[in-house]
Amino acid sequence: MHNVWSRLLMSGIAVLVASIATAQQVVEPSNEAKWYFCPGVGWQDWQGDEEAEDAAILSARLGYDYNEWWSFEGLFYTAPYIKEKMRDRWYPTDDPNGSMQSVSMVDGRPGERFGNTYMAALALDGLFHFTRWERLDPYLTLGVAAIWYGDEINGKNFDPTVRGGGGVMWHFNDEWAVRADFRAFIAGNDTEANSQIDAGVVWTWGARVPANIVATGGPLDSDRDGLTDVEEGKWKTNPYDPDTDRDGLKDGAEVFTYKTDPLNPDTDADLLKDGDEVSKEKYDTDPLVADTDGGGVIDGHEVLEDLTDPRAGHGSDDLVLYELYIQFEYDKAIIKPDYYKQIDVVGKVLGRHPKATAKIEGHCDQFKTKGHISDALHNKNLSKDRAKAVVEYLSSKCAIGEDRLSSNGYGFERPKDPKKVDLVNGNPENRRVEIYLKGVDKTKAQLESEGYVIPAVDPTPPVPRN
Repeated sequence: MHNVWSRLLMSGIAVLVASIATAQQVVEPSNEAKWYFCPGVGWQDWQGDEEAEDAAILSARLGYDYNEWWSFEGLFYTAPYIKEKMRDRWYPTDDPNGSMQSVSMVDGRPGERFGNTYMAALALDGLFHFTRWERLDPYLTLGVAAIWYGDEINGKNFDPTVRGGGGVMWHFNDEWAVRADFRAFIAGNDTEANSQIDAGVVWTWGARVPANIVATGGPLDSDRDGLTDVEEGKWKTNPYDPDTDRDGLKDGAEVFTYKTDPLNPDTDADLLKDGDEVSKEKYDTDPLVADTDGGGVIDGHEVLEDLTDPRAGHGSDDLVLYELYIQFEYDKAIIKPDYYKQIDVVGKVLGRHPKATAKIEGHCDQFKTKGHISDALHNKNLSKDRAKAVVEYLSSKCAIGEDRLSSNGYGFERPKDPKKVDLVNGNPENRRVEIYLKGVDKTKAQLESEGYVIPAVDPTPPVPRN
């Protein structure tokens, strides 16, 4: 048994080491406070056949934000008062009818064996965050712990433990947050399904940017981001946060150096953050131009979907993009005959390039009607169905093999221009089908010069539709 639990403990440590190695591949923000402290209270739940009653615990965590995905925490927790678990049962006595007595879970005999005791533990956890720099911050955890008991429980005073679970933080600001956690663990003294819940207050030291009060006649820049507090008021940025939109660029650099919007992490709406775009180590693209290389596909689609090079001078590797403004009936995915000619053009290109493939993407619009805003999940499924309808048309009407076609739908997650989202009237430009052709050895301009032209269609319908 000792060897089994030693291997489990070493496995947990190996997972944490692997997590650190993985985390090193992610570029971390340079302007975030890293260390935090969290006192908490909670409850220790032992499995029903254990020798101890469930007990209250006190905890203290010291954490370090390694990057936007991973944090690591050292944890001390203690249960200062643990009561021995007893069970009432019939027990043989001189009385032929027996008697009801309190029996210890330790050995099944009447009376207490250790009475009351305590527990103390040290743990190390790795936390994988999904949205670390947002107010709502859920995460998963994996860790190891060593537990000591004041008296033997299940025959031991010490347990090595593998623990896992999850939790969530709510950040009031960069300095303060609250959290709730759940851990399930397997300990070495024959326990199987014990668990903990606890809650605490998180304080990140160094996150508060103090007012930079200096006896000088110069303008005040409290967060030292290159914008004076007066200028921050003009731009509506936070004078106590150097990176208001959390895109990796200081507000002053956005305004004066890159001319980007300090309130919008993706100024050119190309699916990439401004800080990642200007970074030479990341994408080295223009944060003001959605299609840096001019190849016809926005930078984010090249990076996230196509795996092509979005940098200036690399437009020749872009996929060929056709945008079809097909107006479907409300909440339907049936293509009207009016739009067959648009799809036929794509079918002809694929027919002339037998090795080419096509990815069809559906996009919907977002608007409010009768007091209700468009439902995200419903629109995403609807956009997928509309993309599949185009796939079916290309396959059945244009004789393109389905193995050359794929589809996906993004609902209204990727509007054509986020600044033009109109919940009252809708935005027809967002209701579109995009077809990306791969393996075509000509640019879109060359194809159009040869007669492969998408018929012009007015994208403005009389009534907003999904």
